[in-house]
Amino acid sequence: MHSLLVGILRIGIAAAVLFGLFAQAVIIPTTAADEVDLFPPYEPYALPYVIASILGVACVQVALGAIWMLLAKVERDAIFTRAAFRWVDLIIGAAVVATLIALGAAVHLTLDTIPSPDDGMAVEGALLAALACVAAGAAFSMRTELAEVI
Repeated sequence: MHSLLVGILRIGIAAAVLFGLFAQAVIIPTTAADEVDLFPPYEPYALPYVIASILGVACVQVALGAIWMLLAKVERDAIFTRAAFRWVDLIIGAAVVATLIALGAAVHLTLDTIPSPDDGMAVEGALLAALACVAAGAAFSMRTELAEVI
């Protein structure tokens, strides 16, 4: 792979990690606080969901860090070494953890009676989003595991 392309990819990874840090420090907590201000019954749910969201973003950041390391191996033509597969395993592990976080949120949204303004669509929408994340994460994790076997 051309070193210019690797450099562009690294810039994109660095930007994504920095945006993730900004989301973890500012966007997620602020959005949760705004939602609690708009609908106070959400208050007991704000902290657990903020923590789950921050951990989900951290999983993406871990995967991006592993991709960064794989790019270094590409530059050295060492991508098909045993050491490279450790980084692939880290990406799979981060995907599994993120999927478990989404599954936990989906189970909680399904089993708990969460108050919702107006017609309850906010909770149903959040449940559908969590289920979509579980499905995507499970599909990614299964595909990468099968690809590794093959």
